[in-house]
Amino acid sequence: MKFYTLFLRNKLAVSSAILLLLMVLCAIFADWITPFAWNDQEVSRRLIPPIFQRGGDVRFLLGTDFLGRDILSYIIHGSRVSLIVGLATVIIGGILGSILGWIAGFFGGWADRLIMRMADIQLSFPYVLLALALAAVVGPGLWKLILVLGVSSWPVYGRVAHGAILSEKEKDYIQSARSIGLSSPRILLSHAVPNTLSPLIVVTTLQVGRMIIAEATLSFLGVGVPSSVPTWGGLLNDGRSYLYNAWWIATFPGIAIMVMVMAINFLGDTTRDILDPKIN
Repeated sequence: MKFYTLFLRNKLAVSSAILLLLMVLCAIFADWITPFAWNDQEVSRRLIPPIFQRGGDVRFLLGTDFLGRDILSYIIHGSRVSLIVGLATVIIGGILGSILGWIAGFFGGWADRLIMRMADIQLSFPYVLLALALAAVVGPGLWKLILVLGVSSWPVYGRVAHGAILSEKEKDYIQSARSIGLSSPRILLSHAVPNTLSPLIVVTTLQVGRMIIAEATLSFLGVGVPSSVPTWGGLLNDGRSYLYNAWWIATFPGIAIMVMVMAINFLGDTTRDILDPKIN
């Protein structure tokens, strides 16, 4: 049964995909759908509560922060950074880690030992602590953060690619390709690599959510994206001093992070189940 047929039959997968698509569209068209610019400040309207709370204003559905900025507009614009970081970091880390994992697993020998030991050493450090240290060294900046998170995450993809290629290279079709004289690079690229993509697609999907949380964590700590760029982690940091008298400043970006990461994780989990031949 084809993938898309199984996917459409899975209500959780379809619901997650629709929710994620809506969030992506909101991020793309943020300038047109938000009632205010994210940095539109007006002190006279500071700390207005959400519309459902006493004292709320219909113009500010989720309230305003201590600078009078509209929380809803800020969150919608901030979703751009989360999606850019999530996608760009998995592309960098996925490409780097997959290539290293394929080389180590297929050719073996000293390359396997060197690459996998490098992965083991990096995996021995807590991921957020390692990313925090690297981000503190290179300084704040969107593309610097993307590079730091991407390079820090390569061992995850390397391990998956390594295990998948080890399984593939012992199969009969690989041995047949060797017997007819095909070169190792051609066998790797044309035959082995395409059959290892399914687990990598799944882990890549799941890693997007992890990178979004990592970006929010570093921005919250002040070493991620600079304050001139709207981020959910930055808004969480702004709201921590107002938890008692303006709870909405930190609560709504936290909910946004939770919803986006849950949608991505549900999509990744259901994709893994659909692609797993043991289940289907």
